[in-house]
Amino acid sequence: MTDYRRIRVLWPDHLALARGKYLPPHLLERGTRHAMGVFALGYDRDMTPAPGVMMLEGFPDMECTIDPSAIRDGWEEGIGVVVGDLEREGVPVPFAPRNVLKEAVAAWESLGYTPQVGIEFEAFVLQPDGEGGWGPYDCPGSFVYGTGPLNDPAGIAEAIHDVSDAVGFRLESANAEFDAAQFEFTLEYDDALAAADEAFLFKTMARDVAFEMGHLLTFLPRPLMDRGGSGLHVNLSLLDADGNNALLDPSAGNGLSTLAMQCIAGQLHHLSAMSAICAPTVNSSKRLRPGQLSGYWKSWGYDHRCTTVRVNPERDASTRLENRMPDASATIHLAVAAVLTAARLGVEAGLECPGPETGDGLEEACTEEHVPDSLGGALEALAEDQIFATAIGQAFVDQFTAIKEVELTRYLEAVGDEASARDRVTDWETAWYLPYL
Repeated sequence: MTDYRRIRVLWPDHLALARGKYLPPHLLERGTRHAMGVFALGYDRDMTPAPGVMMLEGFPDMECTIDPSAIRDGWEEGIGVVVGDLEREGVPVPFAPRNVLKEAVAAWESLGYTPQVGIEFEAFVLQPDGEGGWGPYDCPGSFVYGTGPLNDPAGIAEAIHDVSDAVGFRLESANAEFDAAQFEFTLEYDDALAAADEAFLFKTMARDVAFEMGHLLTFLPRPLMDRGGSGLHVNLSLLDADGNNALLDPSAGNGLSTLAMQCIAGQLHHLSAMSAICAPTVNSSKRLRPGQLSGYWKSWGYDHRCTTVRVNPERDASTRLENRMPDASATIHLAVAAVLTAARLGVEAGLECPGPETGDGLEEACTEEHVPDSLGGALEALAEDQIFATAIGQAFVDQFTAIKEVELTRYLEAVGDEASARDRVTDWETAWYLPYL
């Protein structure tokens, strides 16, 4: 192992936060311990006795176990970084996001397939507004697919890319997105767990780098209502036992296998329940709207960015199903687990895939069905979809729902109702989410 001064041990939580500890290398084998009550927390540090979190049982420990071979160079000088697993008394914590994803991957492996995932991030850069808050990054010369100093005058995205290269993150591309101050970062695909770990660490690094440069990189779905939203696109493919892309069928008219079509059908069938996990904040519904290219409609299409599940045009090893509904206020491991689970349920149930989108998919679509228009509606859909909840893990759903219901209650206490604040980013959202997302 490289001679690090210390190791930064991190793990993802239910709020999309990177929790952990710094450890001296000589104590690494001991791992770390954390209170189970962390999973009772909201962003305001208030605690809810959610099922399983043992808040009313003395806040006992859970253990974070570490694979020393997984330690990699971190972005702080002389510090290694690793993603740990959470257990209690040798049993995986069922609502720990990495464990939820492991179960989702294992379910696919039991069917004979290895899920592979590629992650695309969109995010806004904010700068101090001179009044103690944050405003949009000043880059008036920016444009979509822009590169260079006109698009990034302070070099924020460039610095993130440089650090990625230095520490070995496999960043496929970086560019300015549609709206000024918005950027896109695309990571290379990998096995699902490895891809989620990489994306989790990349997101943590990117926020650290931007903050050290005096800026805030926010993955909040829609921090600025005069601009579009930011997504977390999950690209899914499946390898068969021979290492071939199982989404392909050259004999089919569209080149896609029955497996691929059932995966699409499953994602659409369980889309409303998925949205509670993949778009889990009150701000999320301000992105999930018609005309936002965000996965609002329960639709899919061939190379159609206005659908929820987009199938890329190539029919080769790169063929994939891109779910465009999630946003990065979601815990990455949970968003990937939700996509994998819904797709698998489509296969196991033999669901028939509806026809592809043939319209513009903006203000109108071939279907009138869409994701819930509020966090409250999404949580109701998750509670009603017992097939999906059971498949992704009831213990996780119970813990997650309990925390999110309190979060929604706090929001409603501040703004009255979700519909009344639908067209603005409230002070509550800025205070509640912005420092963390």
